[in-house]
Amino acid sequence: MPDDLVARAQAGDQMAFRDLYRQHAGRIYALCLRLTGDGRDAEERTQDVFVRLWDKLRSFRGESAFSSWLHRLAVNVVLNERRTTKRREQRVALAEDPAALEQSKRIPTEGLSIDLERAIAELPDGAREVFVLFDIEGYGHADIARLVGIAEGTSKAQLFRARQLLREKLDA
Repeated sequence: MPDDLVARAQAGDQMAFRDLYRQHAGRIYALCLRLTGDGRDAEERTQDVFVRLWDKLRSFRGESAFSSWLHRLAVNVVLNERRTTKRREQRVALAEDPAALEQSKRIPTEGLSIDLERAIAELPDGAREVFVLFDIEGYGHADIARLVGIAEGTSKAQLFRARQLLREKLDA
């Protein structure tokens, strides 16, 4: 019984927490992979989500399904990490040659057939975040704007851009 499992984990039962991890890790990894577009980052964010879960589990009150609550926690962890990394990169870019950051971006491999997941992973960060949150995860533009820290209009523009880029990649 999942509710019992959550209650036991909330009480500090490490075996119950391990079982929660086993039940949800695959879906959380898939969500993190879609949001980050990178397998290594997705693995790290998945770990971060479950570390955060251990700290926050007692605050789960059962007002929504546990999986929905965990999903929201995962989105917040990924987006917070992105904000932190972006601020750190901006500070570093000011101290170093900004052109070096441009050179580190991946160049998509041409001539290969690209599947949808790969095409999503190759989207620019902002467009990918909005696309995943809106079209895959079902968030509305107002929620995305609040989660990501952008204007609602920016969310709509990013979604339009993401869809346009995906059409181009998949039609090629």
